[in-house]
Amino acid sequence: MSHSKNDRNSVQMKISYSWLKDYIKINQSPEEICDILTQTGLEVGGLDEVETVKGGMKGLVIGEVVTCEPHPNSDHLSKTTVNIGAHELLPIVCGAPNVAAGQKVVVATVGTTLYMGDDEFTIKKSKIRGEVSMGMICAEDEIGIGTDHDGIIVLDETAKLGTAAKDYFKIESDWVIEIDLTPNRIDGASHIGAARDLAAFLKKTEDIEYTKPSVKDFKVDNHNLEIPVEILNPEACPRYTGVTISGVEVKESPEWLQNRLKIIGLSPINNVVDITNYVLFETGQPLHAFDAAEITCGKVTVRTLPGGTKMITLDEVERELHENDLSICNEMEPMCIGGVFGGINSGVKESTRNIFLESAFFDPVFIRKTARRHGLNTDASFRFERGIDPNGVIYALKRATMLIKEIAGGTISSEIVDIYPEPVEDFKVDVTYKNITRLIGKDLGETQIKNILTSLEIKIENETEKGLALLVPPYRVDVKREADVIEEILRIYGYNNIEIPTQVNSSLQTAEKPDPNRVRELVAEMLTAQGFNEIWSNSLTKANYYDGLKNYKEEQTVKMLNPLSADLNGMRQTLLFGALGSVSYNANRQNKNLKFYEFGNCYFYKGTELKDKPANNYWEENHLGLFITGNKEAESWTAKEETTSFYDIKTYAENIIKRLGVAIEKTKLTETENELFAEGLTYTFNNKVILELGIVANIWLKKFDIENPVYYADFNWDNVFQIHRKHKVLFEELPKFQAVRRDLALLVDKNIKFNQIKEAAFKVERQLLRNVDLFDVYEGKGVPEDKKSYAVSFILRDDQRTLNDKQIDKTMQKLITAFGREFGAELR
Repeated sequence: MSHSKNDRNSVQMKISYSWLKDYIKINQSPEEICDILTQTGLEVGGLDEVETVKGGMKGLVIGEVVTCEPHPNSDHLSKTTVNIGAHELLPIVCGAPNVAAGQKVVVATVGTTLYMGDDEFTIKKSKIRGEVSMGMICAEDEIGIGTDHDGIIVLDETAKLGTAAKDYFKIESDWVIEIDLTPNRIDGASHIGAARDLAAFLKKTEDIEYTKPSVKDFKVDNHNLEIPVEILNPEACPRYTGVTISGVEVKESPEWLQNRLKIIGLSPINNVVDITNYVLFETGQPLHAFDAAEITCGKVTVRTLPGGTKMITLDEVERELHENDLSICNEMEPMCIGGVFGGINSGVKESTRNIFLESAFFDPVFIRKTARRHGLNTDASFRFERGIDPNGVIYALKRATMLIKEIAGGTISSEIVDIYPEPVEDFKVDVTYKNITRLIGKDLGETQIKNILTSLEIKIENETEKGLALLVPPYRVDVKREADVIEEILRIYGYNNIEIPTQVNSSLQTAEKPDPNRVRELVAEMLTAQGFNEIWSNSLTKANYYDGLKNYKEEQTVKMLNPLSADLNGMRQTLLFGALGSVSYNANRQNKNLKFYEFGNCYFYKGTELKDKPANNYWEENHLGLFITGNKEAESWTAKEETTSFYDIKTYAENIIKRLGVAIEKTKLTETENELFAEGLTYTFNNKVILELGIVANIWLKKFDIENPVYYADFNWDNVFQIHRKHKVLFEELPKFQAVRRDLALLVDKNIKFNQIKEAAFKVERQLLRNVDLFDVYEGKGVPEDKKSYAVSFILRDDQRTLNDKQIDKTMQKLITAFGREFGAELR
């Protein structure tokens, strides 16, 4: 049922290649069709070959049990020989209690893979209790056509030996095209919608049209079941139509209808419900079938009800209606949440004999708010929220009615009720040839422009020398301005057909110094050269990610008033979650060695309400995120496999701030308290956080089904850039006198950090000391349990003269004394 709940939050539309060919006669391959659809703005996200039964029953054949006798070494197994039409009989050991000689059965030959739910196994030649078995006689659950496992499938005697099981059971194979619909292209959320765009594109080079199934033979058989309709909230329901069908037989759908739905991922329910789903994915118009016996007093009312009214929906959940939720009601109670979800009592069931079929146009804003309030995202609400064709409801109603009469029997027992007080007119848009050429960058010619518009079902109301007055059909909810029409012309003409101009016009502008864009490009080029890929994540995310966090408080989340879905109901406070989505997407496609970076804004709500200056209620920060996971290098015989680590992300991050002129030795390092990290470091400069980095906490990896550790560095780019603005590059000649290195092995407490030693060294000796590095840490034999050994190098240099041993020894002794005094350090 089109109002039934579907657990899919994405805006993805599945198109069956063979189903599509019912409406347009195409010779192009599925791959070519995908390319054309993408060019026309219906971006294809995937192309998969699918079967109505998983695996397509490859390797399964029809056989006959020739002999069947008890297994000599088992009291519950049978030893059989099976003829599958080959030269030799197959010996097969079978455990089914109903196996017998003379039966026609389904045989899985050696090498066949069988699927049971998410599990799969391959048939192998084996010995079972000492007897050779070269195959398996199958039960229905083992081949994917049912759930029974009490015994093997016994086929009709007329089944032919050696016939492929996929042919016997009429298993269909097809190509499924997954279209990633943008919110403005709801007109493409159907097979006819995709066919319409294909025809418009292909018509440039061939004589082709798309066709819709005819409904001209629709006629009313009698008037035995007239059900009147009243709309009490016309602003929420601009058009409502319905018709009754009497004497239907509710049962399983025919195979062809079940297969059509299975191919696109829907589960068949019964013939009436399946037809409403079929017509939904055919035309894009949601439908709903009511059991007419549940329409008490024989009248349908479209209205809102008092807040708190309760009803049980199809998922057996009791819901409280909001005062602005539109309901389809009988005289006593709500039967359905209009445009969103059906009620459990009024739906079509096996006992149903008479139905009232609804086809309506609901206001998108009403439906969107209702769906969000109840946390529902159905195939119906998805389309109503974005705006369907108000003038297509009658066609879909007639189409579904005729199919129900054909498949479920019955008679059309009423006239069509059509309440449409204010018909939606075509959108009037004027375009000029001059602007078409200017925006497209090419003169397409008047004839070609008019042909494209006609192919898109945009009517030309009037034509002048300068341009056209157009009437755009209401199903194109996104085409209301001149620029929209020009975009329509361009997408059908083809973006790839616009030549790159030989002349580029530009205007000179001065930029602030340093140029923020140039600095970003500098860092981006630096990261790209190190093997990173740039990603762009959606600024919208799940608001509940921030529930219970201290660093990113839930009340600071900027929340959407009318979110597209529960997954996109708040603006991000961190770049992490979008990046983890990218990591998960790649890892699930066997691309696990990843280096990503992203520049992006993060958004925050102050929690105050300044009505005179509402913009001051919010602030945003510019951030740079680095993300690494997997191995350092791709698998190769020339390189040893080595996983990324904390020190890799630390090196990448510190190289960036060094490149931008931030003095690492002047930054303060502390252990991070950010709950996004399992452990890590926080870098502050002049009491401002410039960088946090570490390993992402497991709680977040689990939310995104990521198995490998992910290392993350988060730059507060605004703070980093402010430091960079003050940075001046100064020239200094190379030193004339040689530097000297001295090493110390310091025994210190385990809680002493190297950074503390480094800071103390520069406090003691500012004139000669040039650099301090840690080159080894040792804990183990010869070192007390509460101690560790640091091997530290010191670089000394005097720019005025060559250092002598006396100066060097004096400086090193000062350092040793200071380390002993401040940290209790001892020389090893």
